[in-house]
Amino acid sequence: MAINWFPGHMVKTKRAIKENLTLVDAVIEIRDARIPRASANPEIDSLCGNKPRIILLNKSDLSDKNITRAWMNSLTKENVRVIEINSLKGEGIKQIKPILLDLLKEKHERLKAKGLVNIVTRVMVVGIPNVGKSTFINKMAKNNIAKTGDRPGVTKTKQWIKTSIGIELMDTPGILWPKFEDEDVALNLAFTGAIKDEIMDTEELAFKLVERLMNIKPDALATRYKLDSLDEDPLVNLDNIARKRGCIISGGNIDYNRISAILLDEFRGGKIGNITLERP
Repeated sequence: MAINWFPGHMVKTKRAIKENLTLVDAVIEIRDARIPRASANPEIDSLCGNKPRIILLNKSDLSDKNITRAWMNSLTKENVRVIEINSLKGEGIKQIKPILLDLLKEKHERLKAKGLVNIVTRVMVVGIPNVGKSTFINKMAKNNIAKTGDRPGVTKTKQWIKTSIGIELMDTPGILWPKFEDEDVALNLAFTGAIKDEIMDTEELAFKLVERLMNIKPDALATRYKLDSLDEDPLVNLDNIARKRGCIISGGNIDYNRISAILLDEFRGGKIGNITLERP
């Protein structure tokens, strides 16, 4: 499943991030807590360099808490801090300002020594499509300035958003890297909705998701769909799930289009359970 998907606005975004880094004090990178590796655009590492950074593991309410903590320990560095958040409910967001102040302590002390009192911290917010950037920004700003949507690619242009806590946020469109060489990375992005369903074979994707869940969370899969046991064949399990949900068409055949949509939607909504697809 080699996927090439690099729309023109993403090329512009990469260039804009590089140019605008000089305007900000720090970077907030938002990742999906269920796929911290796949949702980490390797372009961001090279673009941000040594700029102080906070990694927000968003949608942590949908992830396995123990694995999320392991990721937090793994990703934390001298100039990189990690927080688990739920941007929809605002959980974890209050930790951001004190961590920013700590990361920028020396810089702020130099500014205060020069007589500056009201210091505004300017931060660039980056992340791949559909990871929750706009929802996070709206929560920080306490209004709906940034556009939100459940589809990747909603934010198209750079915009500045002021908050009431002395932080200004620069929103940028989500960018994915040009090509996914690793099938697991591509699948994890597709499972969580970071890649548009329109360019994917959703029936194949649902089959692959069943296969993955059989390996990492078989009990959750069986429980959600009331299966007495799981077969060794993912297709048999998908068929059984379809029958349980009444996804049958004329002649008693499986409606794969319908059950695939249901399965992907329920996984993305956390209805199958708190599941992290990657370990550090």
